[in-house]
Amino acid sequence: MLAGGRAERLGTPKPGLVVAGRPLLEHALAATSGARATVVVGPADLADPTVGPARYLLTREDPPFGGPAAGIAAGLAALPADAAAPWVLVLACDVPQAADAVPLLLAAAAGSDTDATGDRVDAVRAVRDGRDQWLVGLYRRDALDAAVARLRAAGGVDGAPAHRLLGALPARTVDDAAGLTDDVDTWQDAHEHDRRAGTDRAADATPEDRRPR
Repeated sequence: MLAGGRAERLGTPKPGLVVAGRPLLEHALAATSGARATVVVGPADLADPTVGPARYLLTREDPPFGGPAAGIAAGLAALPADAAAPWVLVLACDVPQAADAVPLLLAAAAGSDTDATGDRVDAVRAVRDGRDQWLVGLYRRDALDAAVARLRAAGGVDGAPAHRLLGALPARTVDDAAGLTDDVDTWQDAHEHDRRAGTDRAADATPEDRRPR
């Protein structure tokens, strides 16, 4: 799970931003509840505060703010060996309805291992209004490992966009007509998700109003 971006348009860290009733990080964790292991790629202040077994591992790309490809590579490297699974969910932390989108991806991944041309399907990702949602997708673990290795050999993952890492993987796409993959990049986005969830806030709500209490 990628949670270490600068959030420049919002001016406040996204993981703790309360949208549709709870922090964005909690929405993303709800979407990963069925995973064998969850890795959050982000700053040290996101360390799991729960008592008892940790809900997730925390890691960080080096150097920080290296972008999505670097974050994916860091998260992949941090996955424990005993939690190896054939598919890896790559998810940005700023998608409040991810828990509704992920089951659609899982259902698509459960289909045939090959596409219409006979190529093995190595990715299952959402598409919204014709745009690939690279950071709401399932990727075969071995194919993702190989893609990271190729990108490192071609100049490195730092600063590379997601499509450079993921774009060559044969994919099955899931049309997101309902907007389940809509993210939160602006305050208008946050208000729209509140409206959808029936948790509308006052128009003059401040960033402080959206921090967890």
